[in-house]
Amino acid sequence: MKTSVENLQVLYEDNHLIAINKRAGDIVQGDKTGDIPLSEIIKQYLVKKYNKSGEAYLGVVHRLDRPTTGVVLFAKTSKALPRLNASFASKDAVQKQYWALIEKKKSIPQQGTLTHWLVRNTKQNKSYAYPQECPNSQKAVLNYKILKELDHYLLVEITLLTGRHHQIRSQFAYLGCPLKGDLKYGAKRSNPDGSISLHAHSLEFIHPVKKEKITLTAPLPSSFEKIL
Repeated sequence: MKTSVENLQVLYEDNHLIAINKRAGDIVQGDKTGDIPLSEIIKQYLVKKYNKSGEAYLGVVHRLDRPTTGVVLFAKTSKALPRLNASFASKDAVQKQYWALIEKKKSIPQQGTLTHWLVRNTKQNKSYAYPQECPNSQKAVLNYKILKELDHYLLVEITLLTGRHHQIRSQFAYLGCPLKGDLKYGAKRSNPDGSISLHAHSLEFIHPVKKEKITLTAPLPSSFEKIL
C-alpha cells in the first residue's frame, strides 16, 4: 500500500515535531526517481489539517532506506530542526533500535557487538564490510540480541552505535546472515512487497524545545507479523 495524505501513519505530533511509521517503498526525501517523497506527503497533510495556505514547513532530520519500515522523525519548525540535527549528530543523544529478520545460514551468539569497517560503493549504492580498517573505510558498530528463533530466520533486536550507509544490512551480510528479502546483500529470495525485513522499531531522543525524553515505537508491518 502506498502512503498518501489519507493513510499517513502518524505516531506522534506536536507544534514542533511529527513522526511517521514509514511503509516499505516510501522514500523519505525526493531523489532521481521523481517519486513523491514522504516529506511532500506530510507537507500536504499539514496544509490540509491546519487549513494552511501555501506550503507547510518541514525539515528532514534523518532517513531510512526505501525498502525499510518504521519510525521517521521530521521537524515542523525552523527552531526544532537545527537542534534535532545536533542531537542526531551526537552519539549519545539519540538511541535507535531496529528489529530485523535475518537468514539462519550460520550460527551466531545469542547477543553481541559487531564491529566492522565499511567501504561505500556509490555506483552500486552498496556498502562492503571488512574486519579491519582499510582505505576509505568508516568504523561501524552495533549491538544485537536474538529475540526469537524461527525455522529459517532469527528475529534480532539491534541498537546502532554508529550510523553508516546500509550498516545493518552489510554487517549481517558479512556474517553470512543477510536480512530476509535483501537481494542486494545476498538474501535467497525477495519479499512479496519488495521490502527488506528491517524495521526501525523505536526512537528515543530529547525534545528540542520541551527538553523532555521522547520514546516512539512503530508497530510491526504485516510482512513481519506473517512470519512471527
